[in-house]
Amino acid sequence: MDDKLLRIKAITKLSGNSRSTIYLRQLQGLWPKPVRLGPRMVAWPASEVQAINDARISGKSDEEIKALVKTLESNRLSKAA
Repeated sequence: MDDKLLRIKAITKLSGNSRSTIYLRQLQGLWPKPVRLGPRMVAWPASEVQAINDARISGKSDEEIKALVKTLESNRLSKAA
């Protein structure tokens, strides 16, 4: 399945969070790390963004979301290998 890559403007619209909040949550382990597209360009897989949004909507705790982020990143790495 092809996974669309979303840039930060799309992420802020889909999540309702500001750019700074996205990067803060990433540092806190509450948002997946982006995919590097170039020296100054990153994006996130749409499926990962949707999974995080779904977790927030369903009321998951921060600890559950941290575990989800680890799973998403691990799955991304295993697909690349």
